[in-house]
Amino acid sequence: ANGEQVLRAMHLAHFCRSQIAAFSILFHLVSCVASGLIGYTHVLASPSTKNKDTSNLTTLNARKMPPLDTTGSAESVAAMERGQGGRIVDAFAAAKEKGEAAFVTFVTAGYPSAKDTPAVLMAMQEGGASVIELGVPYTDPQADGATIQQTNQVAIAGGTSEIPQCLEMVKKARGMGLTVPVVLMGYYNPFFQYGVEKLCEETKEAGADGFIVVDLPPEEGVLLAKACKKNGLSNVPLIAPTSSDERIGYLANSASSFIYCVSVTGVTGARAALPPDLSEFIGRVRAKTGLPLAVGFGISNPSMVNEVANIGDGVVVGSAILKALAAAGDSTEERAEAVRKIVAELTTGVKQKGDAANQATALGQVPPDDDEAEARNEKKRFGRFGGQFIPETLSEAFREIEEAYDQIKDDPDFLAEIDKYRRDFVGGPTPLHKAERLTEYAGGANIWLKREDLAHTGAHKINNAIGQALLAKRIGKPRIIAETGAGQHGVATATVCAMLGLDCTVYMGAVDCERQKLNVFRMNTLGAKVVPVQEGQRTLKDAINEAMRDWVTNVRNTHYLIGSAVGPHPFPTIVRDFQAVMGKEMRAQMLEKAGKLPDAVVACVGGGSNAIGAFHPFVNDETVELHGVEAAGHGIDKDMEHCATLTVGTPGVLQGALTYVIQEKSGQTLNTHSISAGLDYPGVGPEHAYLKDIGRAKYNAVTDDEALEGFKMMCQYEGIIPALETSHAIIYAIKLAKELGPGKDLVINMSGRGDKDMPQVAKIMGVEI
Repeated sequence: ANGEQVLRAMHLAHFCRSQIAAFSILFHLVSCVASGLIGYTHVLASPSTKNKDTSNLTTLNARKMPPLDTTGSAESVAAMERGQGGRIVDAFAAAKEKGEAAFVTFVTAGYPSAKDTPAVLMAMQEGGASVIELGVPYTDPQADGATIQQTNQVAIAGGTSEIPQCLEMVKKARGMGLTVPVVLMGYYNPFFQYGVEKLCEETKEAGADGFIVVDLPPEEGVLLAKACKKNGLSNVPLIAPTSSDERIGYLANSASSFIYCVSVTGVTGARAALPPDLSEFIGRVRAKTGLPLAVGFGISNPSMVNEVANIGDGVVVGSAILKALAAAGDSTEERAEAVRKIVAELTTGVKQKGDAANQATALGQVPPDDDEAEARNEKKRFGRFGGQFIPETLSEAFREIEEAYDQIKDDPDFLAEIDKYRRDFVGGPTPLHKAERLTEYAGGANIWLKREDLAHTGAHKINNAIGQALLAKRIGKPRIIAETGAGQHGVATATVCAMLGLDCTVYMGAVDCERQKLNVFRMNTLGAKVVPVQEGQRTLKDAINEAMRDWVTNVRNTHYLIGSAVGPHPFPTIVRDFQAVMGKEMRAQMLEKAGKLPDAVVACVGGGSNAIGAFHPFVNDETVELHGVEAAGHGIDKDMEHCATLTVGTPGVLQGALTYVIQEKSGQTLNTHSISAGLDYPGVGPEHAYLKDIGRAKYNAVTDDEALEGFKMMCQYEGIIPALETSHAIIYAIKLAKELGPGKDLVINMSGRGDKDMPQVAKIMGVEI
């Protein structure tokens, strides 16, 4: 009788929404508790228990379940009354009733064209989809493979780039008869730009049911979680094979309807076989939650669907459907039929066996508010900027890096080792001297040069490369990946890896490979594998995206040696600390040679590693002005023709951090341009964003033509061939020296030498070499 009471209560909970139903459910649950049934919080009776001896319920009770909390039960019922995850809960319950795994499909909104999407959503339902993930197009989908990357590009090129367009597709499909739940899946910045409260309100109005945000861990997603709860929407967390047991518990606690289990450490895309340890991974997740588990990434045929269906509650397929859609004809009818057909074929594998493992024992919960998240996040930020907006696969790697760095950053032995390499391998301290003729030409303040261009490999990048490579060895990562724009960070990384015996792969935009051929050859000569990136604009941003995809795939044995003070915490802090040697030396050298601190420090800013390294030791010296110089390209008044992020950009989330970004109002990253590959980037380090906001540093931009003028003047007046990146700071510093006037002193951080740029400069000047 007790078992029948539980079954009746659960069927009411899953399929009823009225106030009377809520009280009825509570009555049944309390009755069960009073009868001695304990350990059932939001219990789901699986199809295998129906019409069978109630002793089967012991099996359910033996599984790890949340402790009974009658208050929590009432909240969950109330949540279902409001509709929080209700349609999703119903979808998984309906699948259970049929003895099947729920089938979850994915399509990118606006692919192949906006007019196709509502019909494609209907076709998915007709083919047998239980839940639909509708991808919100984004310019920088770091966790996605080639297939979904391409669909994003096609959708954006076709005009689908804004949230309202995606919601309108859902609304139209609902009008056509779509009844299955729809979850918006995407990256955080478009949602952030739209406004989280407004997003959730309009998502509910459009008839969508929740979100899966790839780069928004619960620690960073507190506002979205609260808005979802308020509007009755589901916020679906992702869990990866690299997630620790402790973190799995935390993530499961944040879920309201189901959990997305990423089957592999890698990006999306069809694969030939499922990973051998998949069942073990799903078992680890099941030990922490009773909610349904949907498994995705790499599933491409009915056999694989069936294999997953028997170790979880749901199967997610995306790339295989998109490939079928891409191969279809040009009409909406042909495309919809291709989708209906592939979904119908794939769903032949959803039937579960009687002994299917890791089955859900609960449906629906109201996750608690994480009121302590902001306090935990303070360390990860510079004011409001920074943070850790990352795919879940990388969470353990970042925890490991942060823990290891915290242990060694003040260790005397480690610091002595870094100092030894700075002196004996890099050639530091690099000189600081007065630029006599430039000072005379400017007719104002004394101009001093911090000669980081004389460091081994020709730029400041070697400082960070040594530090991070030694850190990688400490945490046992034998493989190094890096991104590079101008090639100097790539050369520095290849150099250090050769010295320390580490495997090295460098990602470089194909455009940058062409304009920095010399550095590509240097990297290859040093033993590195250079991978030209053909996606996107084929410059630095795209190289970072590709490096992140590599890292997501190979995180267990690979360290990403990022070259600039950008990205998720703790990268900006680590890079800054290793580069601060420049500012520390500069400070001591100015006191020795000028008998005072400089009145201004000037450095070029792309991502910002050389500038933050020069600035940081002076931040607390109010008499020292800090000037960052960005690339204005062809002019900051021209869209997609500059890289003046701090000058004209707006706050947004890019590649793991909240910072200033050159972007559309919709959150799509805009293309950029600079004569210098190392400054050709649409974001900036979050600490620079903070320094701008508090007014501690000033940021201005100079054009390509002005930078060329600075290049020529340093060559002709001081006999130094500077990098084109540094040339931006040079021309600005000459103007600043005139403004400061005689008796003042400024220092230019000469971040790199210009050997690498000579073929490009010659081409611009019309000289054949």
